[in-house]
Amino acid sequence: MARRTFAVSHAKYNHDMASKSITTEVHIEATPERVWHILTDLDRYPEWNPFITQASGQLAEGGRLSIQAGGMAFKPVVRVYRPSQELQWLGSLWFRGLFDGAHRFELVPQSDGTTLLRHSEDFSGLLVGLLASKLDRDTRAGFVAMNEALKARAETMDVPTE
Repeated sequence: MARRTFAVSHAKYNHDMASKSITTEVHIEATPERVWHILTDLDRYPEWNPFITQASGQLAEGGRLSIQAGGMAFKPVVRVYRPSQELQWLGSLWFRGLFDGAHRFELVPQSDGTTLLRHSEDFSGLLVGLLASKLDRDTRAGFVAMNEALKARAETMDVPTE
């Protein structure tokens, strides 16, 4: 039985600052090392990634990235870089506090040698309330499309893991 991607989101509001989270998961019939190799090969994103269409930069904690996703351009800073486990960055639209996104990829090894990918983002800032429906509709769909494309690539392509 094929395991599919699913997505959930929720919104919470605290005083003047809105926040929203989107979490998606997909089971991938490949090792975390193989999934990590594809996920961190930024130069190849245009070949397979329908959501993050361009990516470059320094994949290391504190490194700056250049990301084109969902029709927007960001220059996030890598907050967590743990090979074959977790990649997390924080990006902002124009300036911190307006519209910030903490993007996270977590690779959870399964006992059968496969991987559960948790792909999520926590949004905060003054514009989150205005963009909430777009996040629910377009951003969530983009995450799911990326997850499915990553799954297909990891399960079918001959990709080295080193």
